[in-house]
Amino acid sequence: MIERRSFESLGHANHGWLNAKHHFSFANYYDPDRMNWGAIRVWNDDEIASNSGFPPHPHANMEIITYVRQGAITHQDSMGNRGRTQAGDVQVMSAGSGIRHAEYNLEPETTRIFQIWIEPRSTGGQPSWGAKPFPKGDRSGKFVTLASGFAEDNDALMIRADARVLGATLKAGESVEHVIGEGRHAYLVPAVGAVTLNGDRIEARDGAALSGGQTVTITALEDAEIVLVDAE
Repeated sequence: MIERRSFESLGHANHGWLNAKHHFSFANYYDPDRMNWGAIRVWNDDEIASNSGFPPHPHANMEIITYVRQGAITHQDSMGNRGRTQAGDVQVMSAGSGIRHAEYNLEPETTRIFQIWIEPRSTGGQPSWGAKPFPKGDRSGKFVTLASGFAEDNDALMIRADARVLGATLKAGESVEHVIGEGRHAYLVPAVGAVTLNGDRIEARDGAALSGGQTVTITALEDAEIVLVDAE
């Protein structure tokens, strides 16, 4: 099964400093059919105005992955972590038993991110944060694991969920395959560029919910940048 979620159909909230589209129910956007997809709970497409951002606020028992598409985001938290993550890079935060953090766009331009929340395999634990660059050239024509809860993915940022966050860049006409195991749930969004998914057209920033037990072929109709989460 492939369920396309057009960008226009997503939940929407415009706070002036923040223009957000929600692939899943979030804040004041509620859709009982879009509460989660397996362990994937949130996928927000956020545009954050220059010199603004999210003031300190709490989280617990969630794996939060931030994929920076344009600009940069500056993180600080109650554990004393602080870092700037720029376009092409990824940051992860395991909220564990509880953490407070803030995320600001201190850049002179709008910052655009995907923020993805995945339910952890177990609750509690010491909170943690990390960030890492993932050059787009290294993902050319193939998926690279950006964040993972599996020990064998030792080049990825570690999360505490039975999930992987994957990224690929494709030139127009290039294809890449992904095998979704039985009982798994995958969600794909082209950050840039239109693609076909087993022949069905998916526009940039559309979402696609993919059920387990199938192999999907993603073909770029134009130069594309793809993010895919594969979770339990």
